[in-house]
Amino acid sequence: MRVLISGGGTGGHIFPAIAIADALKKKNPECEILFVGAEGKMEMEKIPAAGYKIVGLPVRGFQRKFTFENLEVIWNLCASMIKAWTLVGKFKPDAILGVGGYASGPVMRVGGWRNVPIFIQEQNSFPGVTNKILAASARKIFVAYEGMEIFFAKEKLLNLGNPVRKDLLNNISKSDALSHFQLSAEKKTIAVLGGSLGARALNEMLALITDEILNDDSIQLIWQCGKIYEDQIKNSPLQKCDRVKIYTFISRMDMVYAASDLVICRAGALTLAELAVRAKPSILIPSPNVAEDHQRKNAQAFVNQNAAVMILEKDIDKSIWDRIKALLKNEEELKRIEGNLKRLAKKNAADDIAEAVIEEVNKKN
Repeated sequence: MRVLISGGGTGGHIFPAIAIADALKKKNPECEILFVGAEGKMEMEKIPAAGYKIVGLPVRGFQRKFTFENLEVIWNLCASMIKAWTLVGKFKPDAILGVGGYASGPVMRVGGWRNVPIFIQEQNSFPGVTNKILAASARKIFVAYEGMEIFFAKEKLLNLGNPVRKDLLNNISKSDALSHFQLSAEKKTIAVLGGSLGARALNEMLALITDEILNDDSIQLIWQCGKIYEDQIKNSPLQKCDRVKIYTFISRMDMVYAASDLVICRAGALTLAELAVRAKPSILIPSPNVAEDHQRKNAQAFVNQNAAVMILEKDIDKSIWDRIKALLKNEEELKRIEGNLKRLAKKNAADDIAEAVIEEVNKKN
């Protein structure tokens, strides 16, 4: 069996793709997997680090307003289509799985033209334009939210959840996790996570409530600020507080979730899947700078299930500290959120998606 997996651009696309690839290899060790990504994007580094081969396309995203840069984008798209046509013809995949990102479009389109079974893994509650266009050619569409039949044909949908990294399923005790970060078991732990690149709004939020954090000895903090913001937070008074641990990037997210009583973060699809799998109460601050405002819609889907609290970026002010403290003190509400997250969690998403792809390919054969 030969499978092409196309897409990337962000960890939210890359890590689920790797999880599905691992599941395919576990179920069929002879399965040959080739990734296709966008040149210069993070998948070109992360996929080889996970042990898989990847081919890059020169594809780029369109600017949302008219600009001469879009002429180059069109040229790169044409070049990517030609490269994708050659690649699919040479690799001869039994299936193509698109996980979102710039590289998904050309490979999936070519796969449809060549009658290769194509599959879509849509992580968000509001699908991107590319996936909506390609849906007509897809054999199955794997989603993580209810109600997706308003976007896709109901008979193609399988709600199997979003795959998470295998290490997030590690069973780590809270005491071990707190020791890992040199934090106290006597204090409430808040994790503020801006994602792999950081989030300016979350960093600015902490600047607003710095005095409150410094004056509240019952609270400790794990803060992932993002490498690009490292210089900006060098002079933060929080740098000198031993109850605050600041990192540009955290590789051991399993430790973060195990240590935390509350997570404050963006609302990317992968992040929400991780929160559900770890049953971790959160305050979601969706990014307003993403296509189709999909993070707000992701967050709203969790809020509707009483599985998270949402605060919009435009509403952040010093009063957010009172909301954080009130939630941390409300043990009954935290337990309710944890229970709802457990109901939403789909720990076997990667295995279930891999099984569905194999089943469909076997039907064809």
